[in-house]
Amino acid sequence: MVGWIVSALLYIGPSYVANASPLLFGGGRTLDGGRKLSDGQPIFGSHKTIRGVVAGILAGTIIGLVESLVDPRLALAGFMIALGSVLGDLLGAFVKRRLRVEPGKAFPILDQLDFVLGALIFGYYFFPIGFYSIILFVVVTPPIHLGTNYGAYRLGLKKTQW
Repeated sequence: MVGWIVSALLYIGPSYVANASPLLFGGGRTLDGGRKLSDGQPIFGSHKTIRGVVAGILAGTIIGLVESLVDPRLALAGFMIALGSVLGDLLGAFVKRRLRVEPGKAFPILDQLDFVLGALIFGYYFFPIGFYSIILFVVVTPPIHLGTNYGAYRLGLKKTQW
């Protein structure tokens, strides 16, 4: 039992860090440059920045490299998990804009799991994990995500509590 929990924690580390890093290191120029699609909505919105994307991938990759001391597969898998997390989050923002949800507004479940889905899609080939680990992510990530976002809000790092 301990083995699959350790694997789950190693897998999700780069993902959680990649998802949280843009809050601390993001800002600056928007990823979509303010461009809009034919629906009149931004591609990603004002909260998705070039610096945030780079920071997320870089920070998640660093965590993967540190974790590779425990499992060498994470040297490459950490990068792929971080990349998938950031791309999953961008896909979530893209979907929210198509549904006319403003940047920063809550969209339960999608907000909490888009980055995990991306991490699983991109990282699984390089660091396969079991079904129970995936279920663990899906169950524990929403309350962890909501709790950390609320904490960031209370610390003044975020303008919204979700």
